[in-house]
Amino acid sequence: MRHAIRPAGGDAMGIVPPARPPATDGERLQRVRGAPAPSRENVLNDVRGHLAGGGGALLVGPTGIGKSTLVSTLADEYAAAGHRVFACCPAETERHLPFLGLIDLVAQGADEVVDRLPEPERRALRSALLLHDVPIGERDLLCLRLGVLHTLRMLCADRPGLVLVDDAQWLDRPTGELLAFVARRAGRLAPPLRMVVSVRASFGDPRGSGGQWRDAAGLCPKPVLTLKVPPMTAAELAALLADRFGRSWPRSQLARIHRASGGNPFFAVELARSAVESGALDDGRAPGGALPIPQSLSVLIQKRVSALPRATRETLLMASAASRPSVELLRRAGGADLAEAERQGIVDVDAGGQIRFTHPLLSAVIYAEAEAVERKAAHAALSQAVRDPVERALHLAKLTSGRDRRIAGTLEDAAAVARRRGGLATAAHLGELAADHTPETERDAEAGRRLRAAEDAVAAGDYPLARRLAHLVLETTARPRDRVRAWMVVMDSSGQALAEVEEVFPRAMEDARGEPELLAPLHYRLSWRAWMVLGSAEAALEHARRSAELAAVAGDRATELLALTKQANIEFFLGRPEGEQTLRRALADPQEPQVMWHHNGPIYLKHRHHLLHDRLQEARNELRTLIYGVRQRGVVESLCLSQFCMSQVEIHRGRCRQALSLARQSLDLAEDSGLSQGPSWYALALAEAAGGDLERALTAAEQALQHSESDGDLLFLPRALHAEAQVRLRLGDAAAAVRILERVRLMETSQGLGDPAVRRWHADLADALVAVGRTKDAADVLAEARAQASRLGRRSVLAVLERSSALVRAAEGDRDGALDGLVRAVEQSQALPYRLEEGRAWLELGLLRARTGDTDAGRTDLQRARNIFARAQAQPWLDLVQDELRDLDHGRHEHQGPERDRSAGAHPLDVLTDIEREVAVLVAEGATNREIASRLFLSVKTVEAALTRTFRKLGVRSRVDVARLAVSGR
Repeated sequence: MRHAIRPAGGDAMGIVPPARPPATDGERLQRVRGAPAPSRENVLNDVRGHLAGGGGALLVGPTGIGKSTLVSTLADEYAAAGHRVFACCPAETERHLPFLGLIDLVAQGADEVVDRLPEPERRALRSALLLHDVPIGERDLLCLRLGVLHTLRMLCADRPGLVLVDDAQWLDRPTGELLAFVARRAGRLAPPLRMVVSVRASFGDPRGSGGQWRDAAGLCPKPVLTLKVPPMTAAELAALLADRFGRSWPRSQLARIHRASGGNPFFAVELARSAVESGALDDGRAPGGALPIPQSLSVLIQKRVSALPRATRETLLMASAASRPSVELLRRAGGADLAEAERQGIVDVDAGGQIRFTHPLLSAVIYAEAEAVERKAAHAALSQAVRDPVERALHLAKLTSGRDRRIAGTLEDAAAVARRRGGLATAAHLGELAADHTPETERDAEAGRRLRAAEDAVAAGDYPLARRLAHLVLETTARPRDRVRAWMVVMDSSGQALAEVEEVFPRAMEDARGEPELLAPLHYRLSWRAWMVLGSAEAALEHARRSAELAAVAGDRATELLALTKQANIEFFLGRPEGEQTLRRALADPQEPQVMWHHNGPIYLKHRHHLLHDRLQEARNELRTLIYGVRQRGVVESLCLSQFCMSQVEIHRGRCRQALSLARQSLDLAEDSGLSQGPSWYALALAEAAGGDLERALTAAEQALQHSESDGDLLFLPRALHAEAQVRLRLGDAAAAVRILERVRLMETSQGLGDPAVRRWHADLADALVAVGRTKDAADVLAEARAQASRLGRRSVLAVLERSSALVRAAEGDRDGALDGLVRAVEQSQALPYRLEEGRAWLELGLLRARTGDTDAGRTDLQRARNIFARAQAQPWLDLVQDELRDLDHGRHEHQGPERDRSAGAHPLDVLTDIEREVAVLVAEGATNREIASRLFLSVKTVEAALTRTFRKLGVRSRVDVARLAVSGR
């Protein structure tokens, strides 16, 4: 028997593996994002740290939260580390059997030492362990306690001991009293005895529910660390369910399971199993759909609720049916007092009278277990009591099972109210209900309501629901207007993955039948397809122009604005000055509200226009205004991409911590909404490279690449590749960076890129080419980019190109020309707002001066770079410049370069320390930084630092050069 979870409203095993195997993708990505949410590993670390100092730990949590898994993990870890582990897991049905817990704990090991105990203790212990049938009397209890204490002391004489009691609430009382006696003396044993206890707590009751043994903390030696086992994060549940069911779970489905289970792993596994068996997760019903509740969970929860008075249960039913239950609302609806339900930990009532169920499943089961007539009575009472039109419409819909014109109109009006408030997911749900209640004789009205609901679902980021509604319309209507709208919903709900809906475009064009008002929005979408799927900016530009023209003829200002914005964006990419005039046309009145706050609208493009002209503050101001507006009335994808862009602006401005936060918010939103994740992973890669960790940046860049390739997104794929190349170059793998960036160059050149300020990879490619010794190719790349940047007046691009050109001259042996170029690069960067680029210019100037013997000037320049990076919280750059300053203080920069003198017969690696030499040898073998760290038992950061010093000491810039020197000595 299964029931449904409505969206309003023994422990699981395998949650933490005992031997710390390689991280799953979910766990690895969790580390990349640096999410601070509590996790199983954090709990285990706290327990390990506390036990290292002595004492005991108490784990508290409700059924299914994973306490048993944590206890099992500790048992395996400590046993593998050489501890003697004593464990017991009492059951509810056995709690009245005396000394059963003691038998589980020590029976097996007691055979080793029991004969060494004094006779009274031996006799009492053997009796308790049922080794003979002499009963224990009152006079034997002290002997038994001493016998247990002495047994544990002898068993742990040669190695530390750990006592584990799982589900201590079911521990029999005699064993509990014995363990409490031992716990009070555990610290005096040598070595001290550690103890970990878990106890079950009810929903909303951290102190635990009644069992045979209530004082669980008394079973632990002092000091006692009490830890409430937290719910699983969504990422942890994703890893658990993927492992348990051997399948990937779309983010929207995981979010529903996580929300319904409250992060309880046992509940989540049961819900997922029930959903898989019933097929409920494949229907695309996010707002109005339901997860089936398996009987195993339903019975567990009913047991708690059934003991409440009837009036309380009826009031709880009304609370479960309400969207925002409160004491005042239930009073108006005729409900009873909920004090008893609050005492039982079923609901919480805050100071403002708002009611919250302590676990989502409580609300779901109460609603599902009620009879249909009881549910209708609750909705009828609430429809009279609520004052909000949206809520009233929802309750009225529950009272009418068939088609009703009046109810359909009420629901449609409520959907409009929800839409104006920015509640697009609610509007989509109400619109679907309105369509379902529309009389069969009004097919056109039904299709219109369903289409509007589908469009709301797209805006809300609920793509499965949007596609399901669109396909339903396509199956039931022949009207060209409705069919084209439905096809566009299918296109828009594909996100970046337009390649997956290739067959939709010709069918939509056929349904449009030459009508300008239908063709205009289709040509706009064909523009996106031409660029993203076919990789042709020129073809995309033609479609955008055609869309704008047709929209103007049809009087469709919204589509005209979107098409003009797209046209301007492509013209900027192609390096055509007319993009300025096209953007002004798009920004001219009249504007359309739904376009104004859209990520493909002219306001959004305006911030990119500011970036082309190095107006970072203006770009930030535009984005701040846009984000505020999007939060109030925009679509989810617009918020996600606005955060993505703001992250990049903050990197340019030298605000790396803010950039990291924004990038993580963008990724969270993309995952939660089922959006394409490539852009958000790209933003996180750049933010990590600027202010986080290079290894995490590389992982994020790889994820951006994977998502972009999976989506078939040729528009974003080069940017993901560029991010990966940037990180690999900084990690010392210049050959890989060259290989990747040459692919980027080929892709974007073939697409028609004509403005180096739109895609800023040219200097990185030149730097990588210099590092592998291809200075002529580097000079050619810089010359081509400089010509484009000079024609368009891109000052910040010219400053970066000046820095890279100086590195080319240095590699060619023109030290004076290189110094002059770096001085110019510093001066140009100081006049611009790109703080990290200024820091990089000072860094290169300081390094070159130090290596040419001007150590004082070099130190001053490096200190300026350090100050900039410190203010920006650009940790990877700060680490690098601090290493350089330390080496300068130790005289390691003097006379170091490709032309430095070497004593006859000396090997170039002789200048390295032992660690640096080992790293260099492994680099020559082709090992990655991660592989080197594993083989040398070092952290990846240590390997990176050693490799950076190796480059500097050897006067090289790539892993290829290190390999050459290591093998040939030349």
